Amino acid sequence: MTTTAVVNHPSIFTHRSPLPSPSSSSSSSPSFLFLNRTNFIPYFSTSKRSSVNCNGWRTRCSVAKNYTVPPSEVDGNQLPELDCVVVGAGISGLCIAKVISANYPNLMVTEARDRAGGNITTVERDGYLWEEGPNSFQPSDPMLTMAVDCGLKDDLVLGDPDAPRFVLWKDKLRPVPGKLTDLPFFDLMSIPGKLRAGFGAIGLRPSPPGYEESVEQFVRRNLGAEVFERLIEPFCSGVYAGDPSKLSMKAAFGKVWKLEQTGGSIIGGTFKAIKERSSNPKPPRDPRLPTPKGQTVGSFRKGLRMLPDAICERLGSKVKLSWKLSSITKSDKGGYLLTYETPEGVVSLRSRSIVMTVPSYVASNILRPLSVAAADALSSFYYPPVAAVTISYPQEAIRDERLVDGELKGFGQLHPRSQGVETLGTIYSSSLFPNRAPNGRVLLLNYIGGATNTEIVSKTESQLVEAVDRDLRKMLIKPKAQDPFVTGVRVWPQAIPQFLVGHLDTLGTAKAALSDNGLDGLFLGGNYVSGVALGRCVEGAYEIASEVTGFLSQYAYK
Repeated sequence: MTTTAVVNHPSIFTHRSPLPSPSSSSSSSPSFLFLNRTNFIPYFSTSKRSSVNCNGWRTRCSVAKNYTVPPSEVDGNQLPELDCVVVGAGISGLCIAKVISANYPNLMVTEARDRAGGNITTVERDGYLWEEGPNSFQPSDPMLTMAVDCGLKDDLVLGDPDAPRFVLWKDKLRPVPGKLTDLPFFDLMSIPGKLRAGFGAIGLRPSPPGYEESVEQFVRRNLGAEVFERLIEPFCSGVYAGDPSKLSMKAAFGKVWKLEQTGGSIIGGTFKAIKERSSNPKPPRDPRLPTPKGQTVGSFRKGLRMLPDAICERLGSKVKLSWKLSSITKSDKGGYLLTYETPEGVVSLRSRSIVMTVPSYVASNILRPLSVAAADALSSFYYPPVAAVTISYPQEAIRDERLVDGELKGFGQLHPRSQGVETLGTIYSSSLFPNRAPNGRVLLLNYIGGATNTEIVSKTESQLVEAVDRDLRKMLIKPKAQDPFVTGVRVWPQAIPQFLVGHLDTLGTAKAALSDNGLDGLFLGGNYVSGVALGRCVEGAYEIASEVTGFLSQYAYK
């Protein structure tokens, strides 16, 4: 039995290019493709041989198809072993791989779809640049570190920290307080509502119950009905597209929940956290990182897509697209065997560790043969549908009272479910970041659907646009303005995992079940683990990568 190897030259294997198509057939044999200069990835098939031009290098290579691997070859030492396979090339998976590769470059990232980046979907057309998935990120230090490490420091764009945010209440868009000095003057809440919130924050409120509270229960008990109905409920709709009566306070807003737990009240916990930070100062901040001014959000010059593209460029041929994972089995020799369906045939890999960053319902199906209990737990997480509707109006279509110096300024607006509009919220894309729309045009990204409006999946694109346009004419757009120009409509049937009451317990059950079944080195990651915001996915990637590298460092001595 003979094998033929393809030379690992950058022009052959990148994250954008599939393997070269074979042109002529030869005898049947297993063949191997280089993963990098020192490691092979096993590639089994009926071999077809072709000549490939590699920037002037002409190489005879084997491309395999439909070869059945004998069990002795699969579970023996004949398959070279990777340190880690990251399943899923969304932002979580890419960032995890990027961090791990610094110490363990012998890894791979696999993605079933034909592109990397997950739900990050930046589109540029007709002079517009818009997002059809997440729109921006909080510029935390982990997020900025990832951007800088990927060479994107000069491409960072940050929104105006003073840009107002609005909530629709009683047919009027009312500003949300941006700082403490705004609290006495904003008209979104009544004076009694503000007093109730203040007293509750310092601890003059009912004691915590002996069970896990929903977001609604926690906020009503601590801060009162007005804070919940006019601030937190629309915020939950905007961030989670969720139902705050079912979302877990501990899981969805853990930092705020912890303040009461540690300090006896929200204010007490805040003071205690400040004291602890002063007693245990953080290490010096990375001098490479920019310093955002105030509370703001960030993106990149050409949209969020620049981040996954930059990571893929650095990982190079370690990223494999259109690779669908069909099974994982535990190897008797230690580690795991992964079997993929790829455009070039069936591929088998061995790896010491695996990080599953695919949605929980996908992970559930793959992991069921290994652990029924883990699969059942992962299958219970709920992902409601959300549609991103991006439309544009001429500047003169904006209501006069919404203009400042002749322009629409601000971050955007949120709509409580009680206010009679279907749209969850609207982001002023052309006001938030530069070069998002042609001169004289306003670009608006609108989200509709979520846990309280799952019927959107049965609506046509034109019906979704009509619903958003109808809502906007109630408070932002002049009633008789011309119809909007539709740049894009994207419906995500399973969009955002809901951190419902019991979420952390269920996630813990899944992790414990993997451990109980002896599945050491198999890690769970992604937004249902780390958090739904893009920044939290990146922060969580550093945390999970640390767990994986810790495992691999111990693995080396076993």
